[in-house]
Amino acid sequence: MTTTRTHTLAVPGADLVYDVRGPLPPADGRPVLLMIGQPMTAEGFSALVEHFADRTVVTYDPRGLGRSRRTDGRSDHTPRQQAADLHLLIEALGAGPVEVFGSSGGAVTGLELVATHPGDVVTLVAHEPPINAVLPDAAGAERARARFHEAYQAKGSGAGMADFIAMTSWQGEFTDDYFAQPSPDPAAFGMPADDDGSRDDPLLSKNSWAVTDYRPDAARLTAAPTRIVVAVGEESAGTYTARTALGTAALLGQEAAVFPSHHGGFLGEHSGYAGKPAEFAARLREVLA
Repeated sequence: MTTTRTHTLAVPGADLVYDVRGPLPPADGRPVLLMIGQPMTAEGFSALVEHFADRTVVTYDPRGLGRSRRTDGRSDHTPRQQAADLHLLIEALGAGPVEVFGSSGGAVTGLELVATHPGDVVTLVAHEPPINAVLPDAAGAERARARFHEAYQAKGSGAGMADFIAMTSWQGEFTDDYFAQPSPDPAAFGMPADDDGSRDDPLLSKNSWAVTDYRPDAARLTAAPTRIVVAVGEESAGTYTARTALGTAALLGQEAAVFPSHHGGFLGEHSGYAGKPAEFAARLREVLA
């Protein structure tokens, strides 16, 4: 089993905690494989990392999430700031440009990293980036986002998460039919309806709205030397993040690469949202080859 080494990198406004598995620089001459999420932290990649024991893999907790302590006094999570952090992290690794697998908000950060620091990334696999601007019903997606946020503000995390699940599992555009349905009962998803009073959840609050408000710069992304692959889960068809993936791919003049399982297709059985990590890893290897 590859030993995991945990480090802390001081950057302006934060102490970033990251994990390195494998030698630096990589012994096989391949680029470091950097796996990034948002709001998911490094632990979410644990099942996927197991299938890359032959590679040097780096995971990290974005600033203000998990182990990465924030010192800038802010609570918002923006692709621009996270891309700047990753640029410094890649420099600190000292192993040259990297390959990036970005999940969800991490895929959005990956796009911003390529746009602002194209020399940092050899290949970016952007898996289901949640970007409202690429949708024909962008205004509907923003309204659906506001709905789960309002449920969170009114009744707490259980209610907010239930509405979030309703949004992300809805098939097709956010029409009047979507907004006519009542908010689901948290108990239907096995979640408590109790309100603990907190309102700082990075997913349900407005703290991460900059992620879904992101507008990709197609000209800069297509001009970059980086190979960009937008990925979509085969089980995600018709859902919000599948549609944003297809829209992002179209913006970049490509077709999305299909991966096994769903939005969290790389997650293990203990995640509560298990995918098919072995099959997902095999597909990722194929795309990176």
